[in-house]
Amino acid sequence: MSSVHPENFSKGTTDSQGDTRPKILIVDDDQSLREFLEILLAKEGCETFSASNGEKALRLMEKEDISLVISDVKMPGIDGMTLLKEIKTKHADVPVILITAFASLDNAMAAMKEGAWDYLTKPFRLEEIREVVGKALETRQKSPSLIRDVADRIYKLDNMLTKSPVMLKIFQLIPRIASSPSSVLISGESGTGKELAARAIHNLGVRKDRPFVVINCGGIPENLLESELFGHKKGAFTGANREKQGLFAIANQGTIFLDEIGELPMTLQVKLLRVVQQKSFTSLGDTNERKVDVRILAATNRDLEKEVINERFREDLYYRLNVIPIRMPPLRERTEDIPLLVQYFLDKYSKEQNKAVQGISSFAMDALQKYSFPGNVRELENIIERSVALATSNLLLPESLSLAEFKQQKSVEYSPFSYEPYLGPEGLDLEQFLNYIEKTLLKKALEMTNGAKTEAANILGLNFRSFRYRLSKYAL
Repeated sequence: MSSVHPENFSKGTTDSQGDTRPKILIVDDDQSLREFLEILLAKEGCETFSASNGEKALRLMEKEDISLVISDVKMPGIDGMTLLKEIKTKHADVPVILITAFASLDNAMAAMKEGAWDYLTKPFRLEEIREVVGKALETRQKSPSLIRDVADRIYKLDNMLTKSPVMLKIFQLIPRIASSPSSVLISGESGTGKELAARAIHNLGVRKDRPFVVINCGGIPENLLESELFGHKKGAFTGANREKQGLFAIANQGTIFLDEIGELPMTLQVKLLRVVQQKSFTSLGDTNERKVDVRILAATNRDLEKEVINERFREDLYYRLNVIPIRMPPLRERTEDIPLLVQYFLDKYSKEQNKAVQGISSFAMDALQKYSFPGNVRELENIIERSVALATSNLLLPESLSLAEFKQQKSVEYSPFSYEPYLGPEGLDLEQFLNYIEKTLLKKALEMTNGAKTEAANILGLNFRSFRYRLSKYAL
């Protein structure tokens, strides 16, 4: 989680005297801890209240418009968990942070199921309590949802959201090319949002009121694909009992999106090239060419340059399609968007499934931010949809994410390594030796992936930023 600036602490509700300071209630039977937190939070611009037990805390909440509760778990009388349940019954919008010296995963899960904002263990760091309190207050001030961990600047383009600099560049490019007649090739891994980008290009361009036609080149049998694209005359082949209009004809004056273009058979690549060059095509069983005015957008998760070298994709067609290239980054290269997308999908599927899931626990969010997402944004959406369906409380918890199903760890068996040739009586420079090993493995990974850095980073189990740092370190 990114740290929240202390100035956010002062964004509370306005009381009858015009005081906008957030009101924080500290509940703990340890007087010294109560006083410590009161001093700390007062310095951050908060108005503090304290109670030595749960009974006093509940009475105080009836009198004051409390913005946030920080409570110990083990207390005489009404303990922290019971207090949490009472607060969630009577003051559902007030976030509660539980603190304890006796942490366990079971206790944390139980607290989250009851609606706790977060769960901290003693002794905690000053930065930790500042961050958690700041986020809780900021979120309550912005939205009733329990987690909306986003920066002030969120960029929206058509149906896409981001706060990532790499995606922002694409957001800035799309409006500039939207009305151009030039072909666009959108590349990227599966699930990165290539069709969303294509739809944004269409919706922001001069053809927005014309058809937007999508065809998955890998999802239709080869013997039917030509008919789907270009249509056929009656009697063109066995079973052609009537004339059929192809998708290029349907898309006339609009946009056609050819998804998985790398799957297009070589025989049809020739015919597609003619459409791109001459703006005309011939239906199956017909002898007359038909003119068509269509904007062609294509997408692929393959490296088409390699496909051209391996003679699996026509070079002339590749250059005709790749007039304007767009590369959609994988989710692991835009991790700052994960909280934003989680909240978007959470709102969407909570509404669709009519479930009161308001947020996601910090433990679950941490698990998502550490996950590599081989299926990218599409996988994240599937995980959230599934998690909402399985949720048994108003918070998504780590166990409802079922990440183990999506992330299967590779079992690695390392070859025996002999250090004897390097380590003798005279010793060795360990740091230099380890640097040598690291550099060797970096070079080997790059060789294995033909220089594809993202794939090489995955092989070594590194995130892209760490991988790039190591490349720079060894001037690779």
